[in-house]
Amino acid sequence: MSTTAVAAPSRGAILHLYAAALRTSRSFSSYNFRHYFVRRTKETFRNIQSEEDPQKLRTMYADAVKELNVIRRSAIVNQLYGGWRLAVESERRPEDIRERGDT
Repeated sequence: MSTTAVAAPSRGAILHLYAAALRTSRSFSSYNFRHYFVRRTKETFRNIQSEEDPQKLRTMYADAVKELNVIRRSAIVNQLYGGWRLAVESERRPEDIRERGDT
């Protein structure tokens, strides 16, 4: 039985995975799902960033890859069956934005 030392994922690989997870999280059409997955992604990668143990880092990276695949599938389904836009996510036009003193 041979034990091969597998290196921890590189900083670049982690950043690439983080960017892909954020991009996928932002692709949800539903406001609540979108914000939940963005928040969860940031929290997951903050935990990865603070981890020192290479074995735990490999495990956390592998879990994040699996989670990214689940989020991708969920985002596709959410886009297919997305509902109405909520009032909190309506985009404001520049002429609708007022500054102090405008009446």
